[in-house]
Amino acid sequence: MAGAMAILGSSILALLLAGYLAQQYLPPPKPKVIGVDLGTTYCSVGVFQPGTGKVEVIADKAGRKSLPSVVLFTDQGILVGYEAQELADANPLNTLYDAKRFIGKRFTPEELSTESGRYQFKILYNKGDAVFSVFSNESMYVSPEYIGSLLLLELKKMAEQYLGTAVSKAVISVPAEFDERQRNHTVKAAQLAGLDILRVINEPTAAAMAYGLHKVDVFNVLVVDLGGGTLDVSLLNKQGGMFLTRAMAGNNQLGGQDFNQRLLQFLFKQIYRRYKTLPTQKEDVHHLRQAVEAAKLNLTLYDSVQIRVPLSLPDPRHSSEGGGEDSGGGRTVLFEETVTRDLFEVLNRDLFEKILQPVQDVLSRGHLGRYEVDEIVLVGGSTRIPRIRQVIREFFGKEPNTSVDPDLAVVIGVAIQAGIMGGSWPLQVSALEIPNRHFQKVNFN
Repeated sequence: MAGAMAILGSSILALLLAGYLAQQYLPPPKPKVIGVDLGTTYCSVGVFQPGTGKVEVIADKAGRKSLPSVVLFTDQGILVGYEAQELADANPLNTLYDAKRFIGKRFTPEELSTESGRYQFKILYNKGDAVFSVFSNESMYVSPEYIGSLLLLELKKMAEQYLGTAVSKAVISVPAEFDERQRNHTVKAAQLAGLDILRVINEPTAAAMAYGLHKVDVFNVLVVDLGGGTLDVSLLNKQGGMFLTRAMAGNNQLGGQDFNQRLLQFLFKQIYRRYKTLPTQKEDVHHLRQAVEAAKLNLTLYDSVQIRVPLSLPDPRHSSEGGGEDSGGGRTVLFEETVTRDLFEVLNRDLFEKILQPVQDVLSRGHLGRYEVDEIVLVGGSTRIPRIRQVIREFFGKEPNTSVDPDLAVVIGVAIQAGIMGGSWPLQVSALEIPNRHFQKVNFN
């Protein structure tokens, strides 16, 4: 008996030693499962690297780690991501974005009519579902999950090019408030792109994992997710490696696009004040939008930025009263404007303060005081804005956690979970989500 135990012990020791030597000296295997963040405004893909335990968010050929969630239908074919975004202003009726807002969601005709009023492309009612009407050589109708599949297919191609091998399995994130139908339609979009979804994980849980909160001793976690078009605030309770979504609130009409619009309107006023006319060419408006986006990003680092945009302005003596296309005459000017961080904050002061409304509601519905929050996690590119971080810091009396790139927090967390599902080493502590059917998201518009 003692001899048998000794042999068994030696065998186990040999296996452990072999595993250790394999990890130390053999090249690590390629990741088997990718992590996908199908965002409303941008989407990303990442992998957990076996051996190193690091997450790599995969970049495109230009080094960009996020893909605009935009799809454009043309007579020559379908454009996805940055190519679609570049031509969006020139072909607005066939440029689809925000498809995630519609995927798997049930509407009444009245609800869809109200929602479709926010977009230039056509959205039609189909037995409770939304479908998009586009023209690509011929009129056609496409579903939100089909648009999602085109984005996911592009991410899949990026991952395959990076890994040098075919990819067929993934973990994907969804908003915590998505019901079963919305989750199933998201999975359907992935299947259309040739991906087998091993697990669906809530975006706030993924963000918490990116910050490593699944491995530390915290209980009350508040996730503030402010992206390009929406604000989502989630209160998570965490014990061990389990997360429970205790309360949610948000504003589905508040985000970086709204901050951009305020600055764009200011620039229009400055242009009119100087030249007594406004730009009418789509290319000029597109270049102004690009300049505004760049200015917003640079103002997170600098106190002021300089905007310079060449404009082809109509002659005010010939332009129509309705402000349509130039009817004769014109001039090219170099529009220049210095924009300070203070000005940007003044233009958006009321919007920045709106962020606290869903925060307060989540705490109230979660029966929690602001000082009982253990960790405040920031997600989404708009949380880079210094004034937004200041508003949150002053409200809670503590610094929010900004140790992870807010643009990539969700995809990093999803990639960690993908590594776990793929059996990658070093082993991670997996996050478990406790199903909670009792909370309801409240939206402030």
